[in-house]
Amino acid sequence: QANNAQRRSDVNTVLNAVGQYAVDNRGAYPATITSVSTQICRTNASCVGGIDLAVLTNNELYLTALPIDPTGSSATGTGYYILVTTSTNPRIVVSAPSQELGTVISVSR
Repeated sequence: QANNAQRRSDVNTVLNAVGQYAVDNRGAYPATITSVSTQICRTNASCVGGIDLAVLTNNELYLTALPIDPTGSSATGTGYYILVTTSTNPRIVVSAPSQELGTVISVSR
């Protein structure tokens, strides 16, 4: 339960940082976010095939560092996934697929 509580907090942290970025950039999300759920790269890590959100941690403007999943991360990935929907009103979805105890951890805005 403690790991899942951390995951809930982390996905909300990422979602809030992306939301604040969009506010500061006339509604535009970071350009690296795609419509396919993809793992977020660790800050300053070489992450082939992942989503680079260094724009959120540059100069610690939105985050000091990207959160890392307590058990589901890798050497280059955070363990958290992100996508932007392709609907008329796009939404950002951040999820924690390594959740435990059958809990679904996903937030969108």
